[in-house]
Parts: sequence; structure tokens; C-alpha cells
Amino acid sequence: MEAVSDSPLLRAARGESVSRTPVWFMRQAGRSLPEYLALREGVAMLDACMDPALVTEITLQPVRRYGVDAAIFFSDIVLPLKAVGVDLDIKPGVGPVVASPVRTLADVAAIPDLDPSHVPFITEAVRTLVGELGSTPLIGFAGAPFTVASYLVEGGPSKDQARTKAMMFGAPEVWDALMRKIAGISAAYLEVQVAAGASAVQLFDSWAGALTPTDYATHVMPHSAAVLERAGRLGVPRIHFGVGTSNLLTLMGEAGADVVGVDWRTPLADAIERVGDRAVQGNLDPALVFAPTEVMLQRAAEVIEAGRYARGHIFNLGHGVIPSTDPDQLARLTDFVHTYEPRG
Repeated sequence: MEAVSDSPLLRAARGESVSRTPVWFMRQAGRSLPEYLALREGVAMLDACMDPALVTEITLQPVRRYGVDAAIFFSDIVLPLKAVGVDLDIKPGVGPVVASPVRTLADVAAIPDLDPSHVPFITEAVRTLVGELGSTPLIGFAGAPFTVASYLVEGGPSKDQARTKAMMFGAPEVWDALMRKIAGISAAYLEVQVAAGASAVQLFDSWAGALTPTDYATHVMPHSAAVLERAGRLGVPRIHFGVGTSNLLTLMGEAGADVVGVDWRTPLADAIERVGDRAVQGNLDPALVFAPTEVMLQRAAEVIEAGRYARGHIFNLGHGVIPSTDPDQLARLTDFVHTYEPRG
């Protein structure tokens, strides 16, 4: 059996030659697979994330169904906060909701640091998964400091990040303390997953696209870099993905990414120029799975062709799988990527 370290995904992440373009899908297990929906029926999101048996089964489902080149650990970006005792919940149709939003230095100081004793269920689930996955790598997962801070400051999802930016600009000492706190929690969460056997990690920044490059570089990048630097000490490839971050791709790479995730709004060829000598991940529009199959596959071919000019390319959608996606379309897409023959 092939060693995990020789898997196409890890080779591509390191910029080494691959026999085929590796592929996985963000949110590949969640929301669209009928077997996932059946398993989650009546089970709250955070409860599912803290049940090792459920985490294991949910993480494995898309690997079984699609034959993708990696499993992404089933979790949520606010799970580590819940684990250390922050009063929050994930409301269906809304997202994470925090009972007492962070406003002051005292609020930040009240948040405990995370250590492995807070998340024994994570260690158990990862160890079980690594045993089940064999030569297929498991990607560990954590939320980036800006996005997690946004939920804590806003008290829930926000389209404009107004309270978050108000703290960033108006109370920089509180902002810096909060970002340091979250960076420590996110890094520790990734360390737990890698210690248990995860062989790559992804830092996910849902809301970073709300920032200008200057504000990102000044107020956010140092803290994401701190997470990625700690992950880098573990010797695993680091994927850094944000949504709407076309103007931040260079900085997100410089923060310490081995692989820069690219959403569908940025042509992959443009992204490759911006990230420099790094691998890229992406970036088919998630809505293209609703197009006729031949259209979806033609556009996928264009992504693969563009990716040939990067240091390494991991095929993915440009964001998460849309809940109403037909799983059979993702199966066709996976097969196409795996069997694609370069032109000429």
C-alpha cells in the first residue's frame, strides 16, 4: 500500500510531481450527502462534532462515495471555543451565536487557552480515522483568527463586520489580545489533530475578504502567521483559504502557507501569479455542478490546465459544496479530474 506521505495530495502540496491531479471538496461530507443527512437527523451540529463515532463516520462518507484524495476532518471553526467553555451554539439556518459577545480585555482574559484535555474526542476521532483511511491523508481543520474573532465580537454572523472593525480600529489593544488568544487556540487545535495523525492542515478564513490589504497586513496577518508558524513546526503542509480574498492572496501565502486556497471569483492563472512559488488549491465555481455535465467538465478542464503552471495544484471547488448538490455530479467530477489527460 502506498505511504500517506507519497499520496498525490501531499506530493502536490509540497510541489512534487504527481501521477494525477489530486481532488477533494470543501464541506464534502456535509449537507448534500443523503447518508450524512440521515446521520445528522436530530443531532445538533456541535454535538455531532464532539462525538468521535459520528465525526469518524461523517469524515469517511465522501471518501467512500467519491474516492477523493483526502478526508477533511469534520468539525466547525467555533468548536474549540465551545470546548474551552465559551457559551455559544450553532443555530440552524443562522450559524454560530455567542451568548456574551467579547467587548473588553476582561472578556478576552476570561477565555481559557486550549489544551488536549479539552478535546479528547478529537484525538480519539483522528486516531480512528487515520487507521481507517490507510494511504489517504486526513486534513486537519481550524478557523483563522479573524473569522473566529468576528463571531465572538459580533455575537453571530455578520455581512459587514462593523463591530469587528470598530474594535480593530478603535480598541486595538483589545483586538490584539483577542487575536493572540484565538491564534493560540487555533494553533493548539491543529496541533492536537496532527499529533493524533492528521497529515496536512487547512486554516479557513471565511470573512477575511471584508478587509483591505493594508488592514489585513496590519491587524490580521501576523496572527494567522502565528498559527501557520506553529503548524509548520509539525512538518505537515499548510493550506490557507479565504473567501473573497482575491486582493489578499499574496499576503495569505506570505503568512506561511504551503498551499493557497483560491475561491471561484479569481481566475486560477491570476492567483498563481499572486501567490508566487507556492501550490494552489481550487477553484471551480460550486454552482457549476448544477450546469450540464459537459459544461461542468469543460470548466474543470480549464482549471486543471491553469493549475499545471503552479508549483503544485490540488483541485477543489472555490468554496464549500452547496447543500442541494447532486452527489452523482461530484462523483463524475472526481472521476474526470483523476482521469484527465493534459492537452497536447
